[in-house]
Amino acid sequence: MKSRRARAVAGVLLGLLPGTMLAGTGFAQSSSPSAAAANGSASAWDLQVNKAAVQADAWFDNYKFRDGETLERLKIHYATLGTPHRNAQGDIDNAVLVLHWTGADSRALVSPTYTKALFDPGRPLDASRYYLIFPDNVGHGQSSKPSDGLKAKFPNYDYGDIVDLQHRLVTETLGIKHLHAILGMSMGGMNAWQWAEAYPDMMDGVMPVVSLPITVSGRNLLWRRMVIDEIRSDPEWNNGDYTQPPRGWTYGFRVLRMMIDSAPALQQQIPDGAAADKFLANTRFQAEHTDPNDILYSLKSSFTYNPEPELSKIKTKLFALNFADDEFNPDTLKVLQRLVPKLKLGRYVVQPGTPTSPGHYTMTRPELWAKHVDEFMQWLDE
Repeated sequence: MKSRRARAVAGVLLGLLPGTMLAGTGFAQSSSPSAAAANGSASAWDLQVNKAAVQADAWFDNYKFRDGETLERLKIHYATLGTPHRNAQGDIDNAVLVLHWTGADSRALVSPTYTKALFDPGRPLDASRYYLIFPDNVGHGQSSKPSDGLKAKFPNYDYGDIVDLQHRLVTETLGIKHLHAILGMSMGGMNAWQWAEAYPDMMDGVMPVVSLPITVSGRNLLWRRMVIDEIRSDPEWNNGDYTQPPRGWTYGFRVLRMMIDSAPALQQQIPDGAAADKFLANTRFQAEHTDPNDILYSLKSSFTYNPEPELSKIKTKLFALNFADDEFNPDTLKVLQRLVPKLKLGRYVVQPGTPTSPGHYTMTRPELWAKHVDEFMQWLDE
C-alpha cells in the first residue's frame, strides 16, 4: 500500500487524478500510462481507455447560464456503459447517473479501478444490468471549459448550471424520464444533493459520497479562497492570459494537496526530509501540467452551493457516505448526524478511517467502500 501511494504523485484536487486535466489545456501532455510513467506523473491507477465505454457529445446552442452569460455553442461530453432497458411503456427504467469530482471527468470513473469495484458482473452497479451515464461536467474533461480558448472570458458557471446541464443531457439528449439512481463523489455528491431537491420525483434514490448538504464554509471555504487568491495575486496570472502556469498556483496546489489525505496516511508517506522533497517536487510537476483557469472556475463554481434550507423537498431515498478521516468534510462537525435524520427516507454511514486510508481521496479507491453502494442498491430494490 505504501509503495502504491508513493507512486501516486500529487495528482489530487478534491481527488484530481494525474492526467485528467491535461488534454485541451495550454500545457497538454499524454495521459497514457506509459507516458505518465516516463515523465514521473504516474497515476494512482492506469488511465487506459475503457473500450467498453461508449463516448459521445451533446451540443447546446446559445446556452444561457444562470448569471445571464451565454456560450454560443456548449459541448457536454459523456460516456456510457451498459444498455438501456425499456419498460412496458417504452421508457428507460435502468439508468444510473454517475458524477465525478472537481478536476476529474468520465475517464476517471470508467477506469479499471472503478469498473472492477462497481461495474463488472456481480458488482453493485453491474453494467449488464444498469445503463450507466458518466458526464464530463461543464468546465471539465472534454466538455466546454475555459482552457479551450476563452480563458478568463469563459462564462461563469456554478453548481446549479452543472446540474441544469446534467438534467438536459439525461432528459433531452438521452430521452430518460426517470433515473433509477444517482451516485456522486465530492462535487458529484454535492450535485446529487441538488438533484434530490430540484427533481424529487425523478429518481428512485441518490447516494452522495464525501460531501455535505451545507454551504461551502469553514476549512472547505478557506482552502478554496486561498488557492484562488494565490492564482489571482500572482503577476504571472495576467488576468488569465498567462503563457505558463503562475507560480501562485503551484503554491496553492501544495496547500490543497496536503489537505487531500488523512494525517495518518501522510505520516506514512512522508517519514523524512527526502520524502518531503519528493512530495514537493511531484506537486510542482503536477501543478505545472494543470490549467489554472479551469481550476479557478471549478473552485468558484461551488460558492453558491447550499442545499440545507430546502432539504425538506427531498422525497427520494438518500444514502449519504462520508469518511471519518476526510479533512474537507470533517466528521467532527456532525452534519450528517444532524441533517440526514430530518429526511423522510434518509440514511448515512461514516466509514472509519485506517492508518492507510487516504481521507477524502478514499473516494478514488471504490474497492474500500463498494459494499455501501451494494447496500444502497439493495435498499432501492426493496
